[in-house]
Amino acid sequence: MRNEEPTRGEIDPARPIPDSRFPIPDGWPRGNGYSHAVSAEGRTLFLSGQIGWNPITERVVEGGMAAQGRQAFMNIVALLAAGGAEPTHLVRLTWFVTGREAYLRERRAIGAAYREIFGRHYPAMSVVVVSTLLEPGAEIEIEATAVVPPNA
Repeated sequence: MRNEEPTRGEIDPARPIPDSRFPIPDGWPRGNGYSHAVSAEGRTLFLSGQIGWNPITERVVEGGMAAQGRQAFMNIVALLAAGGAEPTHLVRLTWFVTGREAYLRERRAIGAAYREIFGRHYPAMSVVVVSTLLEPGAEIEIEATAVVPPNA
């Protein structure tokens, strides 16, 4: 149940995705590192916003947005597993970042951590720049929605 997308440099935006779970209107280019839409059926799992901290110690990791993103991804995977889901069941991610420039500067490292932890599965995603997050020192927070198919 994995959307096997090529890396950004290999994406042919004119080539439609053959998987009906990731619909694209005729003539639209394919998203680079995300899907425009996801169609899913099954049990829904909603994850609260996850930041780049150790959830036991409640300490934000050091190393900037990419390091915090990596930790947030790992937190999401742990919550998915606790709910009987896996990264390929993700259908929506909403990212909140505290700085556009920092996000753009660290985008490659964030993308590498994303692929390492989630694989090449690209659900519908949005990135929102905010002035601050609730937890001191947090630079990134990610809300997630997963749908576990009935036969999984």
